[in-house]
Amino acid sequence: MIEAVTGRVRAVQQAAGRVSAVPLLVRAGIFATVLAGLALAFPAEVLSGRPLLFLAVAALLPAVGPRRPWPTFAALVIVGGWLLATDGYGRPVQLWRLLAVAALLYLSHSLCALAALLPYDGVVDPDLISRWLLRAGAVLLGTAVLAVLLLRVAGLGGETGHQWVTVLGLLVAVGLVGLLGWLLRRK
Repeated sequence: MIEAVTGRVRAVQQAAGRVSAVPLLVRAGIFATVLAGLALAFPAEVLSGRPLLFLAVAALLPAVGPRRPWPTFAALVIVGGWLLATDGYGRPVQLWRLLAVAALLYLSHSLCALAALLPYDGVVDPDLISRWLLRAGAVLLGTAVLAVLLLRVAGLGGETGHQWVTVLGLLVAVGLVGLLGWLLRRK
């Protein structure tokens, strides 16, 4: 029993000695984006004391285990915080905050996908990371522009406009999933 524990400790020490900087920076980026998403989503009244510690742990979990269910858990906590702030505390929905939370959710998800592919001790070309982040930035920019245009067309402020945009967004998401499924089956 003691030999098994000491063997495990040695294995962890050896693995920690082989960790390279780029995978560690990607995981730090995951922690930062999830924590920023939590800070924007939750109401200010909740962001103090013990709840702040729990939110920091919720941001740390996907950085430590990007292949596990922790990224999904963190995204659900962010969405729950958004719902708590808007419905429970009556915070009005602001477009900039909504776009920022959505962008941080996407960026943390994308970084988790990247971190899941990178071994801890892998030697990674920094161009890979910059290309990955540029592609994610292009998706975010295109999504933000499209969202603002659709909200403008729908008449920002009317309930029917928001409902129409929500239904349209849902139809676009279902259509994209169907298109991707068709493209994958075609190969």
